[in-house]
Amino acid sequence: MTRIDLVDPDQITDQRAETLAEIKGAFGLVPNMFRAVANSPAALTSMWSQFGALGNGSLGAKIGEQIAVAVADRNRCDYCLSAHTMLGKKAGATTEEMTAAQSGHSDDPRTDAVLKLAAALVDKRGQIDEADLQAARDAGLGQEEIVETVAHVALNVFTNYVNVALDVPVDFKRVSLTR
Repeated sequence: MTRIDLVDPDQITDQRAETLAEIKGAFGLVPNMFRAVANSPAALTSMWSQFGALGNGSLGAKIGEQIAVAVADRNRCDYCLSAHTMLGKKAGATTEEMTAAQSGHSDDPRTDAVLKLAAALVDKRGQIDEADLQAARDAGLGQEEIVETVAHVALNVFTNYVNVALDVPVDFKRVSLTR
């Protein structure tokens, strides 16, 4: 059972209603995570804006979803793992690509470098060393991609913590954690 009320989009009329309507338009429903975050209008606006901005970034939607599953598995967030596996497939990833990403790997060298950096950021709680950055650079990642990777990790840590700490019910087909 969730540890926080899930906002009913049909029962609000303030600024959150418009944001939740946009979310419903994107997903066909308002996922429970957004209903939980909607308890704070500022957090809801921040989260939705970050998803929009990063979705249009240089890494692209598919890699963004691969980062999300790598982070979710490390943070033991079955909600985000399930949601982002589905979203990754919608963004063009195969089941095999999403499974590999969950472990922080990809057959594509650029994506692999991004996922290794993302995994290092989570595993080391941001305290990465020069070798981690050099490996990303050696794989061809530029400054923009490195910073976007950090931004994706930060957003996904936030969503993972919301779902794990508040025990938000998963409303997507469940994917099993590997860690």
